[in-house]
Amino acid sequence: MRRELPGGTRLWIGGAAALLTVAVLAALPDGDDGPEGAPVAAATTAAPEPISTAAPVATGPLGVTGPSGAAPAECPAATVTVSDAAGLTAALAAARPGAVIRLADGVYQDQFVASAAGTAEAPITLCGGAGAVLDGGGVKKGYGLHLDGASHWRVLGFTVRNAQKGVMADGVQHTTIARLTVETIGDEAVHLRRFSSDNVVEGNTIRDTGRRKPQFGEGVYIGTAESNWCEITGCAPDTSDRNVVRNNTITAVTAENIDVKEGTTGGSVAGNTFDGAALSGGHADSWVDVKGNNWTISGNTGTNSPLDGFQTHSVVDGWGRGNVFSRNVATVDGPGLGFSLTPIEDNRVACDNKVTGAGKGISNTPCS
Repeated sequence: MRRELPGGTRLWIGGAAALLTVAVLAALPDGDDGPEGAPVAAATTAAPEPISTAAPVATGPLGVTGPSGAAPAECPAATVTVSDAAGLTAALAAARPGAVIRLADGVYQDQFVASAAGTAEAPITLCGGAGAVLDGGGVKKGYGLHLDGASHWRVLGFTVRNAQKGVMADGVQHTTIARLTVETIGDEAVHLRRFSSDNVVEGNTIRDTGRRKPQFGEGVYIGTAESNWCEITGCAPDTSDRNVVRNNTITAVTAENIDVKEGTTGGSVAGNTFDGAALSGGHADSWVDVKGNNWTISGNTGTNSPLDGFQTHSVVDGWGRGNVFSRNVATVDGPGLGFSLTPIEDNRVACDNKVTGAGKGISNTPCS
C-alpha cells in the first residue's frame, strides 16, 4: 500500500517483506512533452553490487572483459609504434590478428578506418595514452575512428575528438572500446551499428557532443532507428545484440547519455555515471532511453534531467519490452519521473532503485 506523509513524502509498503521508501519530490517547472504518469512506486537505497548482465561478461583489472575473453588493462607490447597520421593509416591497413598498434603521444589529424578482423585467440589492439589524439578535423563530417568489420579488436586509452561522429562500429563482433576520451563531437560519441553484437564499451570518458546538431548528440548509441533501417540494414531490424555498456562517465551531451534502439536485444547498461545538465529538452528528456528488448539497466548513477531519469518506448510493435531496471541511483532534479515506462507491459522497475528530486515521483509502475 502507499501512504502520504506531510511534505509530499511517500511510503510504499508491499511484497513479501516490507520495503520502506522515501521519495523527495521537487516542485520544478514543466518539462517537454515526455510521457506522463502518476507516481505509484518508489525504491529503497541500495549500494550497487557486482553487476550481473545479460551477456557472459567478467571483470578484469579495469573490468575490460568481453564475451570473447579478457582484454588487457594497459597497452601490451607493441608490434608497431606510430607517431603520425600517415603511420597510423598504414598500420591500420596492414593489421593482422595479434597485431598491437601503439600510438605515441601527439595529434593525428585525419579520419581513420580499421577494417581487418582479429580472432578470439589473437585480437588486434590499438592503444595509447590520453595524450594520443585522433583529431577528425571538424565536427561537421566524418568519423574520428571507423571500426568497419573490425571484430575482435581492443581499442584502448587514447582520445578521439573533433569529428562528426566519434567512434563508429559497423558489423563488429567481440570488440572492446575502453578508457577512451571522446569529446568535442558533432553528433554521437560512440555508436555500435549494423549488426554489431557482443561488444563492450567500458570505462570511457564521453563529453561535449551535439556540436553539429544537438538532437543527434548521444553519448553511446546502440543500433539504428527504424526510420533508417532501409538505409543502414537493408530494411531489416538492426540486431546489434548483447552489447555491454558499463562504467562510463558521460557528461555534457545534448541527446540521451545512452540511447538503445528498437531491434536490439539482450544487452546491459551498468555502472555508468550520467550528468544530464546539457540535455536539450526539445531533443532528449532522459539519461537512458531503451527501445529494445530484454535489456538490463543496473547500478547506474544519474544527476540532472530536463524531465525523467530513465525511459522505455515502443516505436515499433513488439519492441521496448522485457527491460529491467535495478540498483540505479537517480537524482533527477527535474519535473518528471525517475522511471517512465511506455509501455509498462513487460518492463520492470525493481524495488532497490533510489530516486530523489523527481517532480512526479519514482515511477509510473509499482516496483517489483
